[in-house]
Amino acid sequence: MGVFTFENEITSTVAPAKLYKAMVKDADNLIPKAVEAIQSVETVEGNGGPGSIKKLTFLEGGETKYVLHKVEAIDEANFGYNYSIVGGVGLPDTVEKISFDSKLVAGPNGGSIGKVTVKYQTKGNAEPSEDELKNGKAKGDALFKAIEGYVLANPDYN
Repeated sequence: MGVFTFENEITSTVAPAKLYKAMVKDADNLIPKAVEAIQSVETVEGNGGPGSIKKLTFLEGGETKYVLHKVEAIDEANFGYNYSIVGGVGLPDTVEKISFDSKLVAGPNGGSIGKVTVKYQTKGNAEPSEDELKNGKAKGDALFKAIEGYVLANPDYN
């Protein structure tokens, strides 16, 4: 099995505590409101904490699809959330799992910087393709910005 690691940063004007609440604590209810294509987020195994499996159901190309996320760790004190994609259409045939170690830190002017380390654990000697990496980054950035947009568009959200 190969392991390929990538890092990404993205900025937000929303404070870390508020953005963390939206992205982690309220995600199951908020994500379907913030991202039109996502129909639901449901916990299918566990209580929502580490070890839990969540199913995100979405529309893509007119078809209903899903991905399975396994919650690996939650660190509320440091605004950290780690999870892995372990099944569904978000997992290419050559990939065992994709892990995300994410953290929000204070950014300029009271905003946030989202830092994420992505690890592709591939089957055999397979390497993730350039398209897989670009698409994965684009989807992650779009989700981040959609949640940020929801928080900014709903000033009463806290």
